[in-house]
Amino acid sequence: MCAASWPDETVRPEDIAITLHEVEWQALTKRIRLAVKQLAEAGHVQILRKGKPVPPDDFKGVYRVRLADSFWHDPAVEAVRPAE
Repeated sequence: MCAASWPDETVRPEDIAITLHEVEWQALTKRIRLAVKQLAEAGHVQILRKGKPVPPDDFKGVYRVRLADSFWHDPAVEAVRPAE
């Protein structure tokens, strides 16, 4: 979802959960938060609050996700990068 919305858009974690399980999406939100945190720590995504990147160890409340710019510099990813 982040790749599809790249480079200008972000993704709501709720949308990720709804895509995975439309009926019981709320049960997935804690797991998605943990996965997003781990992906941010690995440098694959950025967590945003009020449109600004925040550290993965220190974010609360409503957030959005986008692919990190460094993600696209991985040679394995370059081959599947969407056209701008």
